[in-house]
Formats: sequence, structure tokens, C-alpha cells
Amino acid sequence: MVHYVYDFADGHRDLAGLLGGKGANLAEMTRLGLPVPPGFTVTTEACRAFLSTGAEPDGLAGEISVHLAALEDAAGRRLGQCDDPLLLSVRSGACFSMPGMMETILDVGLNDDSVAALAKVSGSERFAWDSYRRLVQMFGATVMGVDGALFEGALADLRRARGAADDLGLDAADLAGLVATYKDVIRQETGEDFPQSPREQLRRCVLAVFASWNGERARIYRRREHIPDNLGTAVTVQTMVFGNLGPDSGSGVAFTRDPATGRPGPYGDYLPNAQGEDVVAGIRDTVPLSALAELHPDAYDRLREHMRVLESHYRDLCDIEFTVERGRLWMLQTRVGKRTAEAAFVIAAELVDEGVITAEEALGRVGGEGLARLMFPRFDTSALGAPLAHGLPASPGAATGAAVFDSAEAVRRAAAGEQVVLVREETTPDDLPGMIAAQAVLTGRGGRTSHAAVVARGMGTVCVCGAEEIAVNTGARCFTVGHTVVEEGTVISVDGSEGTVHLGAVPLVDSPVLRYFEAGGRGTGLVDAVARAMEQADSVRALEVRANADTPEDAARARRFGAQGVGLCRTEHMFLGERRALVEAMILARDKAEQGEALDALLPLQREDFAGILAAMDGLPVTIRLLDPPLHEFLPDRTDLAVRVAAAEARGEVPDGHAVDLLGAVNRMHEENPMLGLRGVRLGLVVPGLVAMQVRAIAEAVVERVRAGGRPRAEIMVPLVGAVEELRIERAEVERVLAEVSEESGVPVHCPVGTMIELPRAALTAGRIAGEAEFFSFGTNDLTQTTWGFSRDDVEAAFFSAYLDKGIFTASPFETLDHDGVGRLIRIAVEEGRAARPGLKIGVCGEHGGDPASVRFFHTAGLDYVSCSPFRVPVARLEAGRAALDGEGCDDR
Repeated sequence: MVHYVYDFADGHRDLAGLLGGKGANLAEMTRLGLPVPPGFTVTTEACRAFLSTGAEPDGLAGEISVHLAALEDAAGRRLGQCDDPLLLSVRSGACFSMPGMMETILDVGLNDDSVAALAKVSGSERFAWDSYRRLVQMFGATVMGVDGALFEGALADLRRARGAADDLGLDAADLAGLVATYKDVIRQETGEDFPQSPREQLRRCVLAVFASWNGERARIYRRREHIPDNLGTAVTVQTMVFGNLGPDSGSGVAFTRDPATGRPGPYGDYLPNAQGEDVVAGIRDTVPLSALAELHPDAYDRLREHMRVLESHYRDLCDIEFTVERGRLWMLQTRVGKRTAEAAFVIAAELVDEGVITAEEALGRVGGEGLARLMFPRFDTSALGAPLAHGLPASPGAATGAAVFDSAEAVRRAAAGEQVVLVREETTPDDLPGMIAAQAVLTGRGGRTSHAAVVARGMGTVCVCGAEEIAVNTGARCFTVGHTVVEEGTVISVDGSEGTVHLGAVPLVDSPVLRYFEAGGRGTGLVDAVARAMEQADSVRALEVRANADTPEDAARARRFGAQGVGLCRTEHMFLGERRALVEAMILARDKAEQGEALDALLPLQREDFAGILAAMDGLPVTIRLLDPPLHEFLPDRTDLAVRVAAAEARGEVPDGHAVDLLGAVNRMHEENPMLGLRGVRLGLVVPGLVAMQVRAIAEAVVERVRAGGRPRAEIMVPLVGAVEELRIERAEVERVLAEVSEESGVPVHCPVGTMIELPRAALTAGRIAGEAEFFSFGTNDLTQTTWGFSRDDVEAAFFSAYLDKGIFTASPFETLDHDGVGRLIRIAVEEGRAARPGLKIGVCGEHGGDPASVRFFHTAGLDYVSCSPFRVPVARLEAGRAALDGEGCDDR
């Protein structure tokens, strides 16, 4: 029989997949003896059963009744009873933290009768009606599907009518009237009344939380964070404790370390006379956690002790939600806290120094995506000037963009290529699409633990919260600071590290982490933490990391960043600019003599380029890919040429002869699908002299470097091979030219000859191709295109967003490798290639070589190296080290 419900006392933190993160950690705190209000958890299995059928799972109601009865017996009260009601909270809790993305309903069990009893036993009529209006509002929006803006509008109208700055300015009569208004809204919008049966409320709440797993904002968040859609959410049902009982009560969020910077020590926000939802919603400004020491010293001391217990037990930064009920502390939730990239590196290094975790565990707690963010530029402090406004530095970094005032506008402008800053009084979960689209988030209210701050930190988005100097007017689409009005579209700059806002676009400078990679040195704090993580990764990784570099400058930078060679040098990039005319001359040549002249002119230029790259990578391998794209890409645009010729003829003029010749060449070489046309190895086989020129340039560059005392290690890669016969013929030509140069120079030149595996047929016949190839390098960009049948330039804008929405992709296959399809071809090629040629060197040079998730796959597939752009070399080094750890040791936070 399936077991759908667990008491807190029956679970533990290792059951997060079943009980969700919230339920598992509540169980763990219960086991540790911390003051947790009792309750039970409905499992993710029940949620998945509900989502698959749309109906309540068989037996679930009975199990909930049994556990509810035990809860009632322990409390000595019944759910919603008329003289002293037991009230419950119902909260979602997925395996992975999804802050604000699903639903919570508080004060379940209240009705028109028990609200009076609650007023009597609490001694506060205002508290009772405040609790009831919260239930009706949450239940109406979450369970009955009423637009939450209708409730917020009614509340705002009442505050204005009473001249109240916030909810605390409303008395018991106001709140009782608000409950009646809310009920009328529900009746008008749904045609039914707010249910008075406490057990019916509980049943419907549980099912509504299940359904919220497939809500729009939850799906958007999962897609953004690459969380699988099939996990489902658990539901925690817990005895209510109240932070809104008066000035001796309140709620807060605490962290054992600063989640933005990693600095140790208690950190967080507290809001007197409030429920926990008020803290994260940012509807009133919080006070620092340290203020709790003055308001409730005993509760603060107990909280500090519980925080020490939890950080010691979890061996990590802990995120804690708590409530003080008339001076008594209750622990409502804990989890390993989300943190910024900066905090992740700093905390990992500090925990190693404290002897809490090992260096390998620390490596598992940082990631390549975070490292990439730390390499982004920062504002030039010398150019900042006086800030327009100050707020709380909620998520570090620097961002500039046009101010926008709602999520839809942020998405619209970002889709058009504009950088935007989302400005809100406070954000709600419905703002998630705009937060994803924006470069930064700025709010006028809310603390460091508000919704905006928590979500922005998790996404790595710059955020400043609680900028009280700004008055946001969403209706007028502007905000004001004193006499300054900032209208929508005005460019502003947001510094999430300092908590400042500036008018205009502030200049950027390199980050200290980027300067570390450029110049070396250790420094302190963040830079030292990054350096230690990199050293650990380099000490354990099996994958080499090379760079894609086409110039000596790129190669030199890649080497400074730790590259162990060049995995891809694209020779076509050497034919651009002024050299394009020489390629045109080669294409337009009327005979072999003219073609030879053009190739002879290109030879010394290519030789110079190769010599510079080999010098920058002296002693390290440099894999040079022979010309790959179609030749017509080096010619002018076909339409432009045709228009020029036709315009001249229309004017009665004789068209320019060179233009006519070019148009003829372009027409001859035009292809409907150039990606699958005359390119790669096919060019070398049908264009006489092209391969010989490139190979001679490589060989002569090797000779030049040897004579200069260098140690050149050039490798020659033949692109787009689909049949071993193609490679056999081209390799013979390569070896012929290498032998010629060796004989002419007296310097032996040996360059390994390999191929780029970028066609499915090449992967499937890798055993035969390995007979002619001394190395393989996977061109995963084209391999993805040809495996999926996608033309990348055409399909990404056309339908990828729809595929992501429908769950066909969890990420673009051009960003993160498709393990099942493209990855399967890679595994086949590795296995068959090495079976035919033991010790075959195999790497990857597509863009996936710098993608963290893809790097892990390449490690498991047994590749020898990855190659990526110079700026992603540190990311690949770090992820290669993480990939070498036990899979359980890597924890993406």
C-alpha cells in the first residue's frame, strides 16, 4: 500500500525527494529537538498521482484524517472548533527550493463561528479578524482561482479610506469589513461562497497546492533553473503559530551567513507583528535581525543557538524562517540557503578553513555559471558620481538598462534586444518573467530577504531592494526621487554590490576575478577563494582544457587563463578584412596561373598568423582546422551585387566589370543550404591548391618557430569528414606537403592529422575513420544541427521558445549538449574510434566545451579535452574538476 502522509517525527532530510525540501527539513529539525510546530507532510507521490489523473488519490483523505486526529489529540484542540480552534498552515515544498513559485495558505480552519473564539482566546479581536482576512484572501486566490489583484485592490482602497500607511493602521472593524468584502469578491468571481467547513478547507488547500506545481510561474522558474517537471511538490500541514498577535510577536528570515557576500555571522530581517508572508512580500519595511536582540532578548539568544546547531549539522549556510509568538520562538523552516556566486566561493573557502568541509567538498559547492558571473565587469567607481538613490545591496553585480515598470514590458523590450531594469514597489511571484528578462531589479520596498532579493540572488540577477528614496508610480510609469522624475525608458545603472542607483549608463571596468585570471596573484577574500577553487579543480580534473583561438592575442589570453593548448584555430577567420580581396581573386581566377598567384599571396599572411599562435602556445598543442565554410561566404552579398549591376544597366551604363564577374561567381556558387553544401573537406577535394597552401603555411610556421628556438606543436584537422575515403585522400595531400617543406627546410615537420566529427555518419563510422585519423575533435555545433535536422540560425528564433514552453527542451541543445541523441553519437564514436586506434586523442571544440553541464558529460564519455572560447577557459577548468568528483559531491546551489 502506498504511504502518502508522514508525520514530522517520521521523516529526515534524506527524504527530500519524497517529502520535499520543506517537509524533509522540518522533520530533521524535529529530530534535532528544535521548537517546530507539529505537523505532517503529504508526499510528492501523492502530488504526481493527482497530476496524472486530476483526482484525489485513493486513500489520501483517510491518511490525512488519521494524521490530523493525532495532531488534534496532541494539541488538545480540534481543527476549527468553536471555542478554541486549532488552525493550520498548508504550504508547498518541492525537492528543490523554488522561492515564491508555488502556494501557501495560512489560518486554515477559521470560519464565521471560530473567528469569535479566536478573538476570545487570544484576547485580540483585531488579530482574529486579521487572521481570517488572510485565510479568505489566500484561499480565494490560490484555491478558488480569484485574481489576487482584486483582494489587493480592496485592501489598498481600505487603507486609503482610513489614511493608513500599512495594514497595522486598520482596526478590528476595518478587517471584519474587509473579510465581508473579500467574500463578496469570491461570490461574484466564482459563483460560490467561501467554504465554512474546516475539513473542506484543508482538503481543497492540499489539492490546490498540488495543482500549483503546474502553475505558469512555477513552470517558468523550473525552466530557468533546469528543474525537471515530473518531480511534483509535497505539502506540509502544520499547526499555526502567530507572529501577528501584537508588538510582542513577529516573524523573520535568518541566514547563518550573508547570502550576498558570504560574510559569517547572523544575518536577516525581522518584522514585528507580522506573519512570515509579510516579510518576504516586502509590504512593510523590516528591521535588521539584530533588532530582535532588543525586542525579545531571550528569543534572539535561542535563535542564535539554533542557528549554530543547524549550520553545524548541515555544514553549510542555512536559511531559516521563524516566528516569535508572544515572546516564544518557533522554527518554521530551514534549508541550505541560496547564495550569490561571490558568497558561494567565499563560504566554501571559509568552511574549509574552519575544518567543516574538505577542499573537494568545497569544489562541489561552487560552479562554472557562478564563476562566469564573477568575471562580468563592474562599475568604474571613479565615474560613478553621486547616487540618485540608495537601497539594500541584495544581489551583487553591475547592470545598466532602461527603466520599466511591469513584467510584460520588461519581456517585450528584452525580446527586442533592449537591456532593461525592472522597477517595482515590491515584486511578487507573478513578476518572474520580467525578472528573468531584466538585467537588474530595483524595488522601493522590501528587505534582503524579500521576494525580489531571494529570487534575484538565485538567478544571479543584480538587485537593489528597499530603496525608500524612490516613489514608484506604476500607473504613471515612472519613479521619483525628490524633484527628479525618471520616466519609463530612461537609462539607469544599478549597483547590486553597493546598493546604489545612478542615472545614465555608468562605465564598466574589469572585475577583480577577471583581473586575477589576466595577471595572476592571489589577493584576499573573493579572489583568494576563487584561486583556491581553481587550484583544487586543476589538481583533480582528468579533462584538459584548451581554447578556441584564431589570433595570437586570443591564444595569449587563453594561456593566461590556464588553457593547455588551442583546440580549434579557425583558418577562415584569417581570410576576412583586407584579405577578402585575395580570396575573391582566387575564386575569380580564369586559370591555374591566376589561382596560384592568389594562393601565393595568401600563403605568407597565413604563415605569419600561424607562427604567432604557435609562439603564444609554445610547447602546447595547437589544432588548426583547414578551411571549413563555403567559399561564397567570402564574396559580397548576392542581392546587393545584383542590385548594383541592374541599377547600372537601368541607367544605361556599362556595369562595373568586377561586379559582373563577382555576381557570376556568386550565382555559380549559390547554394540553397550552404551548411550541407560545398564546404569542409569537400572544398579541399575540389578546389586545387587550397589545402596545399594552408598546409604549407602551417609547416613553414613550424619551421620558423623551430629555428627561433621554440617548441611548436601544430596539429592539422580536416573538417566535415563523412567518409574515411575523404580523409584518406586529403591526408595524403597533407603529408605530401609536410614532406616537401621538411625536405626544403631541413627541419623535420610532423603534424598529427585528425578530423572533426560533426556529421552523424562520421560518428557511426568512427572505427573506420580512426584508421586514418590521429585524433578526433567533436564539432558539436554542427553535430547538433545535423543530428536534429536543425538550421541553428533559422530555428532558434522561430520555435525554440515554444519547445521550451512545451517541455520538449529543458535547455537549447546548442547551449547544453543533448545527451540522449548527440551524446549517444559521441559515445559510439569514442568507443569505436579507440577500439580501432587505442590511445586515440579525443576532444571537443564546439561551444559546448565551455558549458558546465556539457563538460560533465564529456568527462563521463571519456574525452581527453574540451576546447572553448578564452573567456570560458576558467569555467571549463572548474567544471572539469567538479566532474572528476564523485557525482554526489557536486551540489549546484
